[in-house]
Amino acid sequence: MSVTILDAMTDRQLFGDTFGGDSFAAWRALLAGFYGLPLTADDADTFQSITGRTDTPQEAHDELWLVVGRRGGKSHAAALVATYEAAFRDHRDRLAPGEVATVMLIAGDRPQARTLLRYVRGMFDHPMLRPMVLRETETGIELTNRSAIEVGTASHRSVRGYTLAAVICDEIAFWMSDGARPDAEVIAALRPALATLGGKLIALSSPYARRGALWETYKRAFGQPGRVLVAQAPSRTMNPTLPQRVVDDALRDDAARASAEYLAQFRSDVEQFIAQDQVQAAQRSKPIELPRQEGIVYTAFVDPGGGGKDEYTLSIGHREDDRLVVDLVHGRKGNPAAITADYAKTLKSYGIFRVAGDRYAGAWVPTEYSRHGITYEPAPGTRSELYASFAPALNSGVVELPPCDVLERQLVALERRTTRGGRDIIDHAPGAHDDRANAVAGVVAQLAKKRSDQVFGLLTDGDEFSPRHPMAWAGASWA
Repeated sequence: MSVTILDAMTDRQLFGDTFGGDSFAAWRALLAGFYGLPLTADDADTFQSITGRTDTPQEAHDELWLVVGRRGGKSHAAALVATYEAAFRDHRDRLAPGEVATVMLIAGDRPQARTLLRYVRGMFDHPMLRPMVLRETETGIELTNRSAIEVGTASHRSVRGYTLAAVICDEIAFWMSDGARPDAEVIAALRPALATLGGKLIALSSPYARRGALWETYKRAFGQPGRVLVAQAPSRTMNPTLPQRVVDDALRDDAARASAEYLAQFRSDVEQFIAQDQVQAAQRSKPIELPRQEGIVYTAFVDPGGGGKDEYTLSIGHREDDRLVVDLVHGRKGNPAAITADYAKTLKSYGIFRVAGDRYAGAWVPTEYSRHGITYEPAPGTRSELYASFAPALNSGVVELPPCDVLERQLVALERRTTRGGRDIIDHAPGAHDDRANAVAGVVAQLAKKRSDQVFGLLTDGDEFSPRHPMAWAGASWA
């Protein structure tokens, strides 16, 4: 007799000690409905309340999209599904010689995927499942039934070539890759790999902004009949052991954020700041970098980075009649002192001996640049203010950008978030980066300062440019 997902969750010889209690009652109802199993009256009520459905399922679904708050047990339940699909579903009659049925665990990066894998490893420590483990590697588990569980990353290239028995897409609302959101491309690449074995697609996340694959699927399929099942539930609905005070404290501190993180509501206070077509309209076709020209005065801005995932970026630009031209944008990772030395050479090659930047690392950056004969001046204003000044210049058509794909993705990924006090904050999305975008916005602000000096006479050479200055963008119609 085959084992159902409910058997795995309730049988004390399997995982009943973990999933059989009251705290996992909502998960049992949801997963039973997902697999098309009969539901009790109480389970049917729970299923309908968290899926928006008015009926009870008569057959198994192909996809499950989970919009569930943090600490709601998503990863634990996803690990159970991965274990169930690999250990209790036999795909051997549909596998070609040498072919393996793979359950793939995908997250925004490999360390996050390994967190999910640790849950799975814990389940295969069970005495009944341990004999099935043929081999364990850093990235997965191979089983004696020609199945495997592997971790992957959110890349449409890395998921090709597999025969997938199931795939778990963890925290899909927060997938970012070099400023881009790869979720739609990854999902499109996964579906053909699932087709051979009729594999399940499970995408789960606490919600974020109203865009991306999770939002689009929720908007299209929540509460609708079909083989794509969408569930939405607050953290405590799925995990009643989470203390209410944790939710209350979070709501008191930041209601908008907590409503997404614990109440599973998509945020309405987060919106895209710059549209892709606006960036593309400002990009020149080539070259990626403009060489120095005699007779032109150049301006530069740097966004120093301290290693890790952030880049240390440099942007150089100049004014050309009424246009603000960004000649180049560089981004590098590594030793900040070595990068500073290289950037100093680049600055001098453009005749630049003064560079502006943020107040990163206190006195270290000015001291390091002074060693190479460059004066470093901390720029006034915040990062949000730089972006707030950059957008109208971009929209007015006076900015020329280099055809840099990373820069384009970072600018398009910028978000405007409104604080409780009504103040707008413009920054990158969680998990994203804006190092090149910040450097370019900074150099445009420096060029705009000079333009304001020339056109309006409002600022003298000794004045600092502030994007909040009432006339800073009065020339938005320069073009």
